[in-house]
Formats: sequence, C-alpha cells, structure tokens
Amino acid sequence: MVLALVQSFKRKATPALILSYAAFEGVFLGVISSIVDNRIASGAAMQAVIGTLAVFAAVLVAYKAGWIRVNRRFYGFVMAAALGFMLLMVVNLLFAAFGGGDGLGFRSGGLGILFGIIGVLLGACFLALDFKQVEDGIAYGAPKEEAWLAAFGLTLTLVWIYMEFLRLVAILNSSD
Repeated sequence: MVLALVQSFKRKATPALILSYAAFEGVFLGVISSIVDNRIASGAAMQAVIGTLAVFAAVLVAYKAGWIRVNRRFYGFVMAAALGFMLLMVVNLLFAAFGGGDGLGFRSGGLGILFGIIGVLLGACFLALDFKQVEDGIAYGAPKEEAWLAAFGLTLTLVWIYMEFLRLVAILNSSD
C-alpha cells in the first residue's frame, strides 16, 4: 500500500516502483487468498478471479459499445461516490478498532454484502475511467511512459474488485 501511495502522488511513472508494487501485491493477494481458501471458503479465490474477470469483460464490452460514456459528470460522480465509500469504511474501521467487533457492521452480514456489491460497482466505474485514460493516451499521443501509469491504474482497480469479491464470497460462506 505504501508503494501504491508513493506512486499515486508522483507526477511521473516510476517503472521500478510499479513493478515492486505489483510483486508485493501479488504476494499479499496470494497469502490473503490462501487464508480465505483454507479457513473460510474453499474455492473462494477462484470464484473471486472469475468474478473479477467477468466484471472486467462486461465493463470493457459496455465501454467499447458506448453504453458507458465517461465524461466530466461521470468522473465527478465516481470520485464523489468513492470518497464517500472510503470515508464510511474508515469510520467503520475506527469503530471496529475502538469498539471491537465489526464496527458498524459493514464487513459482515447483510450490510457487508450490500457494501461489497457497492465496492464492486465502484470498481467497475473505475475500470471505465481506466479505459478512458488508455483511450485518451492513445488518441492524444501520450509518451510511452504514460503506459506505466495506465497499467498501474488498471492493476489497482482489478485488485480492489478482486478483494471485494473475495470478501463477498467469505461473507456469503460464513452465513451458511
């Protein structure tokens, strides 16, 4: 996460930093996936991968077909929704840290499922923003170094969607 934050606040892409982030994120996802697979829900990682791929494909098709139009209004809505979502998750984390348990209940049960779905939908919106960034970079002849930033953005978005799916599968299997 530290590497992602450092790259996010830099003006220029740093390939070594992006590759380091991807490597560490891969190890982190492998460990988390293994824990969820072995302790909570067997097959959860594969379900999360399939869900992530399905969202990616659906958003790509919808974007290329013109069903999703990324404009200033769409961008503003997605950013406002994401900010609200993140703030709510931080408040939940604080309640969990100081009050114990599940905080406000956004990570389990019915509310956890609802917020997991919202997280996947927001991730899908960010995929559309990522596709627009790539398309604009090509159209305006952006320098090749910009491809690193586009790849970084796509990686962050796909990891977010994967983690939300993994959490959803875990919640759904723990309620059985």
